[in-house]
Amino acid sequence: MAEKKANSGLSKPVEVGPDLVPIIGEGPMPRPEVTKKVWEYIKKNDLQDPANKRNIKADDKLKTVFGGKDTVTMFEMTALVSKHLG
Repeated sequence: MAEKKANSGLSKPVEVGPDLVPIIGEGPMPRPEVTKKVWEYIKKNDLQDPANKRNIKADDKLKTVFGGKDTVTMFEMTALVSKHLG
């Protein structure tokens, strides 16, 4: 029988803000799961810039999460998504 691990900061489920729900679904969920689901959405909808894969092109749903920006880097994306987690 596996030993149960304590909830670290990363694995602790967080609430998902209303702007993120249409992209990743209802929460709560751990932060790594949030990131995974955002990337699944980006890849499914072909939102990576083909010339520079580090840049994410926002569709209408992501633009709300990205504070109205049309394009963000993957590093900016992490900070912007975090603002929608509680």
